[in-house]
Amino acid sequence: MDLALEQIPDGYIETIEILVRADSAGATHGLIDYCREAQMRFSVGYELTEPVRAAILQIPEDAWVPALDRDGAERENGQVAEITDRVDLSCWPERCRVIVRRERPHPGAQLSFTDHDGHRFQAILTDQVDQNIAEIECRHRQRAHVEDRIRDDKDTGLAKFPFKEFRLNEVWLEIVLLAHDVIVWTQALLLDGELAKAEPKRLRYRLLHVAARLAFSARRARLRLQHDWPWASELAAAFHKLKALPAATG
Repeated sequence: MDLALEQIPDGYIETIEILVRADSAGATHGLIDYCREAQMRFSVGYELTEPVRAAILQIPEDAWVPALDRDGAERENGQVAEITDRVDLSCWPERCRVIVRRERPHPGAQLSFTDHDGHRFQAILTDQVDQNIAEIECRHRQRAHVEDRIRDDKDTGLAKFPFKEFRLNEVWLEIVLLAHDVIVWTQALLLDGELAKAEPKRLRYRLLHVAARLAFSARRARLRLQHDWPWASELAAAFHKLKALPAATG
């Protein structure tokens, strides 16, 4: 958490409202107390214990409201409800809330013993004060892109650590994270359309593996692309955007 906060510029850290989102591994007193002391909101996964499951099954049908998609539209599959008054939260800080979501699994998915009546349940623990519980649940669910980034990093070298010594693998991890940052910033600043959202494997095939020749003339280096490559124009456009970016200051 400290490393994540260090990435926020000093000029913003005191003026923005920070929401810490995590899966159920974040439902610890250490993290929650840390957030409270630093005046940060939190939203973490909450374990489906037997008391929580029992509270969910007691929710009246008319208490469930439609879950929301990222664009604010109602989801076809999914409803949310609040069970704060139905579970014991005395061991957690004041004003904590538990919000649950139910949805029907996609075709072919296996149900588990915590599922009921064909529904799969998830719960979150949060101290957000919004009255619209669907917005709170949607905001928490948007952290799912983190899992996508982890999958991308596994495809960029994180899947296997090549060394026996921990410190050497630690360096390897830093290199993977640097590659992650370069790819993400390249997509955000230089690429458009499908390439702006493509995973590393596709980027390597379409852009990074483009046949080219580096030529030097009049003390200038020129990268001559293979023009018949289907995505050569996209790569050239990215270089032009890079050149047009304002220089960093400070």
